[in-house]
Amino acid sequence: MTTGELEPPTTLFKRKSMTDMGYNANVFIGKNEQMIQVGQYLTNSGFIPKEFVQNEVVWFYENLGIDDYYFAVESVETIANHITALYGAKILAYTKNESVVDINLEKESEDSSVYIHSSPPGVSLLQGHQCEKRIDEKYLDLLGSSEAYRVESYRSNATADSGMPSQLRCYFVTKCQFNSPKPAADQERDIYQVADQNFLKKATEYTRKIYQDVMCDVLERTGPVMEMYDVPGTREHRLIIGYRQRSTQGFFAAMSDLYHYYGLYSTRKYVEQFSNGVTIMALYLHPLSEPKDGIPIEHSIHQVIREISLLYCLPKNPLQHFFVTNKLSVQETVYGYVGWIFCQHFLNRLGQEYISLTHILDSANPLHEEVLATIKKRLRQDTFTREYILNIIRQHPDLVKLLYANFAKVHYLNRRQGHLQQTISYQRLRTIEDLTEEELRKKIKSSASNSHEQLVFESFLTFNKHVLKTNFYQSTKVALSFRMDPSFLPEIEYPNPLYGMFFVVGSEFRGFHLRFQDVARGGIRIIRSRNREAYSINLRTLFDENYALAATQQRKNKDIPEGGSKGTILLNIDQQDKPLVAFEKYVDSILDLLIVGYGDPLVDLVGKPEILFFGPDEGTADYMDWASQHARRRHASFWKAFTTGKSQALGGIPHDLFGMTTRSVHQYVLGIYRKDGLKEEECTKVQTGGPDGDLGSNEIKISKDNTIAVVDGSGVLYDPVGIDRDELNRLAQSRLMIHHFDKNKLSPQGFCVLVDDNNVTLPNGTVVESGLQFRNTFHTNPLAQATVFVPCGGRPESVGLDNMHMLIDSGNGPLFKYVVEGANLFFTQEARIRLEKAGIKIFKDASANKGGVTSSSLEVLAALAFNDEEFEEHMCVKPEGPAPEFYQAYVKEVQEIIERNARLEFEALWEEHKKTQTPISILSDELSTAILQLNEQLQATSLWSNHDLRHSVLSKAFPKLLLDKLGLKTLLERIPENYVKAIFGAALASQFVYKHGPRPDKFAFYDFMQENYI
Repeated sequence: MTTGELEPPTTLFKRKSMTDMGYNANVFIGKNEQMIQVGQYLTNSGFIPKEFVQNEVVWFYENLGIDDYYFAVESVETIANHITALYGAKILAYTKNESVVDINLEKESEDSSVYIHSSPPGVSLLQGHQCEKRIDEKYLDLLGSSEAYRVESYRSNATADSGMPSQLRCYFVTKCQFNSPKPAADQERDIYQVADQNFLKKATEYTRKIYQDVMCDVLERTGPVMEMYDVPGTREHRLIIGYRQRSTQGFFAAMSDLYHYYGLYSTRKYVEQFSNGVTIMALYLHPLSEPKDGIPIEHSIHQVIREISLLYCLPKNPLQHFFVTNKLSVQETVYGYVGWIFCQHFLNRLGQEYISLTHILDSANPLHEEVLATIKKRLRQDTFTREYILNIIRQHPDLVKLLYANFAKVHYLNRRQGHLQQTISYQRLRTIEDLTEEELRKKIKSSASNSHEQLVFESFLTFNKHVLKTNFYQSTKVALSFRMDPSFLPEIEYPNPLYGMFFVVGSEFRGFHLRFQDVARGGIRIIRSRNREAYSINLRTLFDENYALAATQQRKNKDIPEGGSKGTILLNIDQQDKPLVAFEKYVDSILDLLIVGYGDPLVDLVGKPEILFFGPDEGTADYMDWASQHARRRHASFWKAFTTGKSQALGGIPHDLFGMTTRSVHQYVLGIYRKDGLKEEECTKVQTGGPDGDLGSNEIKISKDNTIAVVDGSGVLYDPVGIDRDELNRLAQSRLMIHHFDKNKLSPQGFCVLVDDNNVTLPNGTVVESGLQFRNTFHTNPLAQATVFVPCGGRPESVGLDNMHMLIDSGNGPLFKYVVEGANLFFTQEARIRLEKAGIKIFKDASANKGGVTSSSLEVLAALAFNDEEFEEHMCVKPEGPAPEFYQAYVKEVQEIIERNARLEFEALWEEHKKTQTPISILSDELSTAILQLNEQLQATSLWSNHDLRHSVLSKAFPKLLLDKLGLKTLLERIPENYVKAIFGAALASQFVYKHGPRPDKFAFYDFMQENYI
């Protein structure tokens, strides 16, 4: 096997002939006259002896092979200055006894720039590479900029004489002048409307036609579009790459590294921008030398094409130096980078010593539990830092090469089909060993200088062994995705085994998607970082947070057929302004692994089709429409059900518009008031998650209590006599943060402290030194004392063993009598149990916050039940008219189901707690576990096979409106059987456990079935 294996061309990239040179040659008719003017200018300036002026000018104009474009755009003064600089370089070389004159000229202005430098063909580590990096950073990677720049680059057509050892490379950067800077929908596919005016003048008609087609293809997809053309009668090939503007970074310079690696160099290259958001790059490639061993240039270019999408996904990574210096191929450096990220999340495990310690210490002892938690965090943070892992990887590029070969042996499709048995050797590529796993382990052990290095590279082997499917070798992709077998996760840290795991790496982010069942759904969360310290924390906790969120979702989904899942997208520290770009790449790359029959085939060790159901979460609520429509564009059969929380026009039931999540949470608040005989209007409340959010805004609108504090992203709003309800409702209706609150409506004791405020004196005389710290900890502040605390937002584990004592001992008893946890994971489980023992009643997230998931499940069910035409008629709300009658009625039925399920669970928890005195937080888990286990058992019993019983259960489990509209027979024909089984099991299990509790009498189920279904 070879590094960077060469592949025979496939039908995916058909060779085409190019009938012209693409661009009209640059001819400057005033060149001779300008040359005379430059000579006169130099003579008058006196820097070059008069007798040498003519020779220097002629040498510059005629011997260096500089393209006429330069002389056409530059002034006499600039050209004269460049000639003077070159003359000075010659003098300096002579005084140093150097025979080589290195040319490096540049001029930058607001609208254009010129760079000229010495450039031997096929070499990256020189001035040209640095120049291209500068062009990338200064002109091509300007995200959000209203300006766009086109680039033309030419190599001189002959080696320069007079001490010049190599050819020259010229770059010309000019600001685009578009005919239609903001094209309308009917203009964006017309190249004459969206192209730069200079491009339209210079490009031939044939080139405009090619670019038109590529441009339209780019608009239809997310990843890059590539075309290759022969130039008849020459060895030149023209490679055209189209992609969405600024969807990748550093791509121009990275492409040079790529074709140089495969022994190619460019004579010309162009970067064209279009006002519809498309970029097209054209490269004119030649082989660096005559072919050896019979390998034609087409093989090298084909390999470049195969690897373009890898560079597009990750144009820059910390191992890139090994690629530029030919020590590793593109595939190997990208593989090494992915392995590095995998190690960061899964290498910092706790080891046998920690396991032994857990057996020695009493986990029921709060002091021991806190010690264990502290040791766990310390071990995972300090053992292997990101930098330490990276340094180890950098020391052993040969091991990366061997481990990549082990990965490719499984997932490189042509290799598995035997095509590469005839791979032709190539002078630039090294042959490496094809080792078994056992041989690799021995090689790692012998190469590693200590146990830490061995652990790092054994983690790479773990990665290889557990990848079931990947888009790594897909020819067009936007991020790298891996379907993992999660069985490598240690049980002591992750006691509930995952069913499925996706691992995604993009240039702007990294992410996971975890699920506990085959049929599962949950939201996608974007995680931002305020600063580098916050990013470091988020990085360390990313997978654990994702796992905990998915586990909470699993317990929360007990009433519905889907199990729990969750996705997380962590934005890189320097990419905090690209949440939408990251989300789109995350979704598209996962779809690569779900859609069968489109694009390149891939190795699938899962062995069966999979469907994921995505939903909105923090930072993604506005992206669900795009994901659904993108799945449709990619011909996914499940596109209607792929996302929930879509707009009404696409058949979605927006949680925020109809208050779906809040309807469940608030039923628990009302249940507390009902059981303890309290009047809502007389109760005080503290709320985190403000009027700008879904849950927070609807909690404000639906409640009638006396809210004394609201904490959101902007700060803390507080009034001990109660915040003005009308003003609070105004913010909630407009979805505005609390910094928009009219301060004139605060009482003398009220205040609003924002996160950017410092050294603020409160009405009671307390000085707030940091508004950010005050915001983050206000839920533990004595001022926050209230009847009920309803967290509707906030970071996970905001209350843990480290600070939960502040809620118990505030100087005036517990801060709150009741907590209804609307926000996911706001409390740790240990903190909940301790707080309950101190007398605070807590209803945890998995019970209270399930309205949204119920709504999403019923939205999915409608999408699966209706065909496309029916779905359009009954579930899609047209902008110009009222919602369909069925849609309006279905939304009401969904709301009723949410409130009914919430009341049933609340009553079950309250009664079981009263009977057993078990903490409600434990009962909530026991109730969820009992339902989930019974659900799984019921689906596997003969009850499912009983036709009459099955129909009896499903006739009550399906929403009445769907039954009335379609009938049970049609529903069973259209909805996948595994999904219907899950409905059957969830309906029976939840109803039974809510009625008889988590530990029912052994005959109770028989009585339940007799009473309800037999």
